[in-house]
Amino acid sequence: MAVRTVRPASQLLHKLSGLSQNSNTRIMRGNKLIGVSPSETIRTQVKSVLSRNEGLNSDQLRINMVARLRTEKGITDERVLRALIQVQRHLFMDPGTAVRAYEDAALPIGYGQTISMPSVVARMISVAIQDREAGRVLEIGSGCGYQAAVLACIFKEVYSIERIAGLHELAKRNAARIIGLPPIQFIFGDGMLGLPDKAPFDTIVIAAAGLSIPQALLSQLSVGGRLIAPEGEQQQKLVLIERKGAQEWARQELEATRFVPLRPGIQR
Repeated sequence: MAVRTVRPASQLLHKLSGLSQNSNTRIMRGNKLIGVSPSETIRTQVKSVLSRNEGLNSDQLRINMVARLRTEKGITDERVLRALIQVQRHLFMDPGTAVRAYEDAALPIGYGQTISMPSVVARMISVAIQDREAGRVLEIGSGCGYQAAVLACIFKEVYSIERIAGLHELAKRNAARIIGLPPIQFIFGDGMLGLPDKAPFDTIVIAAAGLSIPQALLSQLSVGGRLIAPEGEQQQKLVLIERKGAQEWARQELEATRFVPLRPGIQR
């Protein structure tokens, strides 16, 4: 089984520091991600750099993907952008779909489920941690483990629940392939019930759409904590919920979206 090292985002960009810089050039300077140039000149130089080290190919694809998320999707949280550069999305996909890993597309992972679009992963996490520290997070729906890996590069403590046994095992295997990835607690169980014995959580991210947000999950938010989730059936939207007090939650509806349905119980 291949094992890959998580490269620090600054290290990835340092390897491209020889590229010429013009008004379109986008690189990482310190903690500031500025983007990646689309020009033919820069692409030629990148190809030259990559030809000296085949292992950098996916690194450059991730850098390009993140630059597009910043310029086209408005993702600006540097913690999120760095995490997306660090985590090799193609390692969480089978060979048939891995070639499309750095497209902004939801792709099948088996069991009727999908890996979320990078822009959606970035958007949900960015909104959840805006203007605050990233402490303890609970993810509902591990899937192939990709989003959990991104969360692990941002949050201090990560718990991820998956109701489908095959995906639970897949997520664990995929995460284990990456040396240097911070620890993730993967749990097989009913995500709609949450993890009351580990609550409260500063952030809860739900990666499937229910008709409403389960009260069990709302009650596991810390006061001041945020939950972000898709909601609805045919017409879905992202919702952001912040716990204001023991029995008080504030709700904000965001943009339209599309997710697989949130289901109760477990599937072995």
